[in-house]
Amino acid sequence: MIVTPEELTTIRGQAIEEYPHESCGVIVVRGAERRLVRCRNAQNDLHAKDPVRHPRDARTAYYIDPADLLRIGRLEGDGFTVAVIYHSHVDAGAYFSDTDKRQALIGDAPAYPDAAYLVTSVVRGRVESVAAFRWDAARGDFLPVAVEVSEPSSGRHAT
Repeated sequence: MIVTPEELTTIRGQAIEEYPHESCGVIVVRGAERRLVRCRNAQNDLHAKDPVRHPRDARTAYYIDPADLLRIGRLEGDGFTVAVIYHSHVDAGAYFSDTDKRQALIGDAPAYPDAAYLVTSVVRGRVESVAAFRWDAARGDFLPVAVEVSEPSSGRHAT
């Protein structure tokens, strides 16, 4: 399972709500407990402070707000693991871009090798498609996988 129906509905809704900017967030799990953590895209802040270093704004990039990264880190400290990292593409397809790959890697290895990466395509304010990607160590790349949607045994929670 990558997402529950409720999580997918929330992710799609967030992508529409934040259009024309990219949305972002994670799903963390601890045993049967799942938490969807909506995050703030801080890319506009980075672009405003240093447009040379950060030439892209939130319409074409995302950067999870440091406060949200701290919140995710605290959850990891409480035994949660990052199961899904999600973001949207604005007026573009649901693909794993070269920028997405670069941001997911630390050197040649993914920061979260077991996580699924979910990309939602939002075109003119409507969700067009959702695609999932996972790290394939043998190929050294992120490959498309089916968006597996099912109900968990218990423990859902959105934050």
